[in-house]
Amino acid sequence: YGFLAENHAFAERSRQAGLTFIGPDSGSIARMGDKVAARQAAAAAGIPIVPGSEHGYTAAAPAKAASAEIGFPLLLKASGGGGGRGMRVVECAEDFVAQFEQASAEALAGFGNAEIYLERFFPQVRQIEIQVFGDRHGNYVHLGERDCSVQRRHQKLVEEAPSPALDDVTRHQMAEAAVAL
Repeated sequence: YGFLAENHAFAERSRQAGLTFIGPDSGSIARMGDKVAARQAAAAAGIPIVPGSEHGYTAAAPAKAASAEIGFPLLLKASGGGGGRGMRVVECAEDFVAQFEQASAEALAGFGNAEIYLERFFPQVRQIEIQVFGDRHGNYVHLGERDCSVQRRHQKLVEEAPSPALDDVTRHQMAEAAVAL
């Protein structure tokens, strides 16, 4: 529940103590908690991902070089966090270094990890999440999607299920991708 449900060290310590942790194994939690590793896992599984950097950066100069390949506007995101902390939209190359340094400092303060990765920013999108349930025998199912687009400062205010924005074909494709991942 809460932060412990997303803590790979807690899941591993539970297993080592002979307890059954109800949730993903510690390796999956660690992989999905690291946004760069999650992107890499999705790409390796053939799942479409937003154009972005293949790894994270702790220095602005190499990140800025990568930004030219991705294009602007860009979204800077904390590799090891969420909830909008360490996140900045960069509209143009001239603003990149200052925004990167702010995002990195915020990520370090919030998550103990200054690494930032880059994604292409799309201003008019919906945030759709799909919960996946699995057992220790390798059986996985999705539990439907929820639309988390109503937000304030990157914090969800309303989650609506099912999403009114998805048609049946897209809903099915997204669910299949979530289960595959």
